[in-house]
Amino acid sequence: MPDLLAHLSNRRSLPLPALVEPGPSAEELTQILTIAARVPDHGKLAPWRFIVFSGDGAKRAGDALADLAQSREGELSEIRRRVEETRFTRAPLVVAVVSTAAEHVKIPIWEQQLSAGAVCLNLIHGANAKGYAATWLTEWPAYDAEARVILGLKPEETVAGFIHIGTPNEAPSERPRPDLADIVTHYQGPAA
Repeated sequence: MPDLLAHLSNRRSLPLPALVEPGPSAEELTQILTIAARVPDHGKLAPWRFIVFSGDGAKRAGDALADLAQSREGELSEIRRRVEETRFTRAPLVVAVVSTAAEHVKIPIWEQQLSAGAVCLNLIHGANAKGYAATWLTEWPAYDAEARVILGLKPEETVAGFIHIGTPNEAPSERPRPDLADIVTHYQGPAA
């Protein structure tokens, strides 16, 4: 599968301003989310779900986060307010991957959370396969209890990632990657 190898060898996120219209159609999004859900999932728990932000819903989410920030920080500067108001409209589409990991008699929470992380990466690969670019971010709303409620999460849920999807208007640039010599060891047996 040389095309897959080339994709995996060169995959790179783009900055949000490089993700422009159009975003995926409803049919394409269904295909992308179907691909995203094909991940290792011990126990077939599907310990994750999706929240799609687009159009008016994305605008309302940003407005609500701006109001939350202002209630805590006082009057926001014009730039700060714009950052919050456009948080989910900087790309044509944003998909929140929500981890629903919970105590289970057999499956550790950590394995469930790893499955949600795999969903995030598969979501990026699915978007790329359809010709779109995608960027995985979290930022403060992922870690803030009140923000998560505003965005439709239950108190016990967490955000694995916000995946911003759009048409790329520039080619991704490369960045330094770790040298394998620094991150790979070959196990030789227990230490004496």
